[in-house]
Parts: sequence; structure tokens; C-alpha cells
Amino acid sequence: MLKARLVSALLALALTTTSSLYAVPAHAASAAELNREASAIMGKLFEKHPQAKMLNAKAKAVLIFPSVYKAGFMFGAQYGEGVLRKGNKTTGYYNTVAASYGLQAGAQAFGYALFFMNDSALSFFENSQGFEVGSGPSIVVLDEGTAKTATTSTLTQDVYAFIFSQKGLMGGLGLQGSKISKIDKK
Repeated sequence: MLKARLVSALLALALTTTSSLYAVPAHAASAAELNREASAIMGKLFEKHPQAKMLNAKAKAVLIFPSVYKAGFMFGAQYGEGVLRKGNKTTGYYNTVAASYGLQAGAQAFGYALFFMNDSALSFFENSQGFEVGSGPSIVVLDEGTAKTATTSTLTQDVYAFIFSQKGLMGGLGLQGSKISKIDKK
């Protein structure tokens, strides 16, 4: 009996946590707000990580998600909205959505930027009906340690990801299983 109550309580908590996460799009930023957030976060990223500025200069395009929200208890979900920029021009708006199951608990917010380093990776992204991280072009996640060793001669992969502004408590962080889709913004 106690075990059944515990399982029921855990399921209720998981549903509450993940359903509240899906409420985030209702409060989504406008196109102008999203562009301001992306510009501000990239300025901070370039200041803290000069390698990101180097990547930006070489990249064909950058997909910036200023804020991604992730929560879960056994079942988890994440959601965020971002902008695709070629040079300094925004060429599209996207969302990232993921769901997970496993030993996890907590909630967190973070941001990330994907630097598309060649035309084939960018073309694959732009022509897919929902780009899935973990399939298609190879993606290298640069943390603070590996970012410091990046040079123009070591940049050989299709896409580089920087994860930044992590807040909250969550068992782990990864981009695998995320689906990125184009959205309309006004």
C-alpha cells in the first residue's frame, strides 16, 4: 500500500513538473525580445570565451538558444526558443524540445549556441523537417576546458555547441535527443 502511494506521488510530481515545463511556450518571447536576448547572451559568451568569438567568425551560421528550461522527475522535458543568424542577420526562429526518462530529478535553465562550420552542415539543418541533435552532422560540445584548447587548426567538425548560463539543480545535462524545429515569430 505504501509502495503504491509512493509511486502515485512520484508520478503526480513528474506530471506536474513536466506539464509546467510545457507551459513555457505560452510565455514565449516575441521576435524582438528573442533577438535582444540572443545578442546580449552572445556578447557575454564572447567576453567569457574568446574561442566562441573565433568560432563565430568562421561559422556559416549560429543557432542561439538564450534560455532552455529543463525539468523532470523520472520523466523529463525541456523547451526553449532561439534564433538562427548568418553574420549579424537573423534568418529564422526555432524551438528545441526534448523528453527523457530515467533516473533524474530537478529543474534547470541553460542556454546554448550551435556554430555551423560548413555549408553541408547548415544545409542539412535548414532542409530537415525537425533537426535532431545526435543524428546528421557531427556535433562537438565545448565545455570550458575543451574550449580553451580550440584553435583555427583544431576546428575540424561540422557543428560546435557551447552550453552556458546553467542555473538550477539537475542530475545531468546533454543535448542528445533534442529536436529543433523552425517556428514562426512576430
